[in-house]
Amino acid sequence: MWRNIASNALSFLIVLLFILGGVVLWGKSQYRVEGPLEQAICLEVASGTNFRRVADNLDQQGAISSKMIFNMGVDFTGAGSQLKAGSFIVPAAASMESIIDIITRGGQSTCGTEILYRIGVNAATVEVRQMDPETARYDEVADFELGSDVPEIYTTVAGQNDTRFRIAIAEGVTSWQIMTSLNAIDTLDGDVDVIPAEGSLSPDSYEFTKGASVADILSRMEAAQATILAQAWENRADNLPFDTPEEALTLASIVEKETGIASERPLVASVFINRLEQGMRLQTDPTVIYGITKGQGSLGRGLRQSELQRETPYNTYVITGLPPSPIANPGKASIEAVLNPEQSDYIFFVAKTLNPADGHVFAATLNEHNRNVAAYRELERAAN
Repeated sequence: MWRNIASNALSFLIVLLFILGGVVLWGKSQYRVEGPLEQAICLEVASGTNFRRVADNLDQQGAISSKMIFNMGVDFTGAGSQLKAGSFIVPAAASMESIIDIITRGGQSTCGTEILYRIGVNAATVEVRQMDPETARYDEVADFELGSDVPEIYTTVAGQNDTRFRIAIAEGVTSWQIMTSLNAIDTLDGDVDVIPAEGSLSPDSYEFTKGASVADILSRMEAAQATILAQAWENRADNLPFDTPEEALTLASIVEKETGIASERPLVASVFINRLEQGMRLQTDPTVIYGITKGQGSLGRGLRQSELQRETPYNTYVITGLPPSPIANPGKASIEAVLNPEQSDYIFFVAKTLNPADGHVFAATLNEHNRNVAAYRELERAAN
């Protein structure tokens, strides 16, 4: 009798193990299979929350088929301590496995609201933006000049816990422009009154948390520019007509102010390299303008003949060689362009058309250049 009981128990145990194995396999397949979400959503994960609450949220939005399997997946993978706060895009049909990966992979928000501060050459603006989870693109909600009247939507969004804050610095902006704009941002703390060295700040995009200090943002910009310049200097071409990274930075700032077209920068750099090698004056308007404004605002008018003839450290129509410092903060492309310029015989260039986006036409001789200038003047006369 005992033998029969043992045999039946063993058979039952085997069947039970098969059933459990099948349940495990089914659970794993449900964990990894496409989910029920019909369109992308923006999942908000509040600071201090846990995976059980996240599972409830996902279940309410129809993003998962089983809270139990989701929570078991969290426990099995050890993801319980890796949950990040933020707002994350969960794409349509995302599996439970991929959702857990999305909200544990990194701490940076990928959707929700964003306030973007743009510091440009001619203006500083503020954009309030909302991401559409379906297209993963930001839609502009409000746009206004920094320092002007603040719309109510800005105040509302700036007060939300999940709002992302970002600063975008345009290439060719001066250090004074950056410092004064940062001081005007009300979500940053601690005004700075000492202008950072011209050229020392890297034009780029910087994310920050509300209440961060202006000094901290400037330090990040300085560190980034120092790294870019050091790497570019290490990989520089041979026989360049300057001896220090600081001189390269100065020339890069001139290239930055002369063209906004990335593909032209190595060629524009070659013009100034050729002029330096031949002992010619650089003869570039942006340096003269900087000598007048010191980078503190725009000139707002054309240069006068008296200003072009007056000898100052920045008047490259009068002095030979480089001015004593950069005239703006150049981007990585301009720094790399002057340290690895194109090989050319060009020593002149002039705008191709009245539209700056059309770039420049280059010349190796004065006669060629004069013809190009005459063609440009004709376009000016026709436009007038």
